[in-house]
Amino acid sequence: MRAGIVGVGFMGWIHYLAYQRSNQAELVAFCSRDAGKRGGDWTGIQGNFGPPGEQIDVSQLSVFDSLDAMLEDDSIELIDICLPPSLHAEAIEKSLAAGKKVLCEKPLALTADDANRLAAMGQPGDVMVAHVLPFMPEFELLVQAANDGRYGRPIAGRFKRTISPPDWIPDFYDPTSVGGPLIDLHVHDAHLIRILFGMPDSVQSSCIRHSGVPKFYETLFRYSDGRPVSAGGGVIDSPARGFTHGYEVSFEKATIQFEFAAYSDETTATIPLVILHQDGTVERPELGDGDPISSFVKEIDAAAESLRSGTVSPLLDGKLAADAIQICQWQSE
Repeated sequence: MRAGIVGVGFMGWIHYLAYQRSNQAELVAFCSRDAGKRGGDWTGIQGNFGPPGEQIDVSQLSVFDSLDAMLEDDSIELIDICLPPSLHAEAIEKSLAAGKKVLCEKPLALTADDANRLAAMGQPGDVMVAHVLPFMPEFELLVQAANDGRYGRPIAGRFKRTISPPDWIPDFYDPTSVGGPLIDLHVHDAHLIRILFGMPDSVQSSCIRHSGVPKFYETLFRYSDGRPVSAGGGVIDSPARGFTHGYEVSFEKATIQFEFAAYSDETTATIPLVILHQDGTVERPELGDGDPISSFVKEIDAAAESLRSGTVSPLLDGKLAADAIQICQWQSE
């Protein structure tokens, strides 16, 4: 798969690193309005995980100053969209019109209507959405277990995802730009809940709001068979919090638990992934080297395999990504 990146920010950098390790996909191009980045100076890029940006070698890449120009390159099969969320729709529409496949970073869109419209564009599989959580080992195990039934059916779940104030994103709470914690942060868990438990019949939420947008929330997802599924988190008003995510998911024959927290004093706390079997035994599986870039390699390889086989990976399916936006919108309402 020959890919071109549009959007050279933090996620564009992480995707770039993943392409360097992939043996199924090749990054052949990127576009940026920034002349310095077009020259390979990505040293100003920083994020909340992974290495900081570096000076990259652009000599083997086709470099463009706009998406329109990059779309004229017939050798590019897939456009990897790493733009801010408010720019996703236009980039997807242009890419599909040019006959390209799309891998769009989450969230697919800022509203359920836009997300469903974009997911339905083109042929099935033309629009893939890069929800990386199911490719992370701690969460991948949940998906695999739900798919193969090794522990029976998933019957309950609690999920959490909390950050300190994202002051480096000035428009974080703008519903027309980033969308706030539900759309930017919780959408990961909404997508995972959709995969594991299906679409809820309804939701019931309590929240604290910021400029009318949910900031900190707890939600119960209601299912007709009564399975208790809940999620909470958002933004807490202390830079000490850093980042926390985790879950406890019960299957018919086992419960799986995981949690990770990072604090401002550079310490961390972890409940390593543990499987609590019905017979009383405890299992602590090995999960690899812990390198976060490895999950993005899996994600990009899944996109390449989707193009090769003509069958989109369920984890990248645009409709599931749109369902996650719908769940977030229900929570906000």
